[in-house]
Amino acid sequence: MAATKRPSSPNTSSSLPEAQRRWEDEAVKPALEKWPERNASFRNLSWVDIDRLYTPVNSHRDAAQLGYPGQYPFTRGIHPTMYQGRQWSMRMFSGFGTPEDTNRRFHYLLKHGESGLSIAFDDPTLYGLDVDDPQTLGEVGKCGVNVSSTDDMERLLKGLRPDEITTSMTINAPASIIWGMYIVDAEKKGIDRALLGGTLQNDILKEYIAQKEFVYPPRAALRLVTDTIEYATKHMPRWNPISVSGYHIREAGSTAVQELAFTLADGFTYVEEALKRGIAPDDFLPRISFFFNAHNDFFEEIAKFRAARRIWAQRTREVYGAKKERSWWLRFHTQTAGCSCTAEQPEVNIVRTTLQALSAVIGGTQSLHTNSYDEALQLPSESAARIALRTQQILAEEVGVIDTIDPFGGSYYVEWLTDRMEEEANKYFDRIEEMGGVVAAIEKGYPQREIQEASFRYQSEIEAEQRRVVAVNYARAEAPPKVPPLRIPESARDAQIRRLRRLRQSRDAAQWSRALEKLRKVAATESGNTMGPILEALRAQATLGEIVQALEEVYGHFRETSMF
Repeated sequence: MAATKRPSSPNTSSSLPEAQRRWEDEAVKPALEKWPERNASFRNLSWVDIDRLYTPVNSHRDAAQLGYPGQYPFTRGIHPTMYQGRQWSMRMFSGFGTPEDTNRRFHYLLKHGESGLSIAFDDPTLYGLDVDDPQTLGEVGKCGVNVSSTDDMERLLKGLRPDEITTSMTINAPASIIWGMYIVDAEKKGIDRALLGGTLQNDILKEYIAQKEFVYPPRAALRLVTDTIEYATKHMPRWNPISVSGYHIREAGSTAVQELAFTLADGFTYVEEALKRGIAPDDFLPRISFFFNAHNDFFEEIAKFRAARRIWAQRTREVYGAKKERSWWLRFHTQTAGCSCTAEQPEVNIVRTTLQALSAVIGGTQSLHTNSYDEALQLPSESAARIALRTQQILAEEVGVIDTIDPFGGSYYVEWLTDRMEEEANKYFDRIEEMGGVVAAIEKGYPQREIQEASFRYQSEIEAEQRRVVAVNYARAEAPPKVPPLRIPESARDAQIRRLRRLRQSRDAAQWSRALEKLRKVAATESGNTMGPILEALRAQATLGEIVQALEEVYGHFRETSMF
């Protein structure tokens, strides 16, 4: 039988531009006459113009330049086998009411397959206020769990072994104090601090940029963060002392490019401060982690995660001189976009969350939180939290996501978009450097203005119906949402106040006073580390608000100048 002659491929590199022009003339133009394109131009959520088609002409990297998973620059993942060897950690962000309320939720989620804790604290705790402060009225336990003392932390973790699970704590301005409570609780259980594994968010720079839950001026707050990095490096080898957070930058209204750029710029700043302290890069870089948002533009999010790994690897190796491969890894947790969830037709959020989670997994996340469908209305009910967790479990077990690594690697579009994200981030890095660094840029209001302008532009497009959001300005339904309410009664505050008063009455007043005075003295020095005195104060039953107040007496309180 005669051999079948293979048709020659028109897609050789020399003929690609000509072949594409021929395709546009012979196929696209007739199609456009029948079906005109919906928009004059297509743009992603960072307002990057997207072409109709991507080919090898658009991608500037061949397979050798792209690299392989587990090899520098880690564009395709930090582990050689990724999820084939180990799945991502499933962490449901949990916290509400009293420590007892949240402790019950922890046990519930662990029973249903959660593989690590992720603690949400309420606004009084995030601002470093004791529960009996008048400013806490109406806020206790409403957006997270309330913690004012080591006694509260002990009740929060009742029945849990912190050496057998890893814990992520979303806390920033008073991070070193809350972390100290966690350490003291482990001491009471007879557990060596060196065995504790977990992550402290502790990213104070993004508070000034986006979330606004700060206490001290930026430079003093940066010193406290560096103290925790130094303490963890010396004493807690399994703990990540900082999770540099783009999540809240994105929730404040930034674009994906801005989230990428401002987050990594903050990370560079923490590294440089630690290096100034004399800590060797390979001693602490392996335990700096990141926290990103997964928003609606599926491909943009995948490209963002890939670009972030490459930028971080290049900076840590080429600029900071790290020698160990683990120092070059960008490890990150992802949370689906709370700001994308709608109060209208809330069940639709299950679909949004699923696709956002899928982008995070394809992008190579190390751990993941999926928002509950009632996110826009309240703290998650148990049933909503269970559905959110089941979403991750379906991705891990049923749809083949873990069967191959970086499945969009080599996609002409994804590779082009990854390169473009890196280019745009580098432009932001240059502008920030010209201003004198991140702290100087924050003091000038630069990142804050960039985010505000992006947020305003996005919302304006929705209101003008130039950008469709299902259930909001498109495919609307008049029926009110049917979501089982989760209400936190004011009795939670009353119970917490009673416990706090009993603690103050029972402690050794002289020991308490000496410990706080020692903390003030160390905080006033340039070389001392505040973690030791903070732990001493906590062992003397000093409360969160009392320790914050002692530090405020040294550093002062920060008030931001309005950007409007």
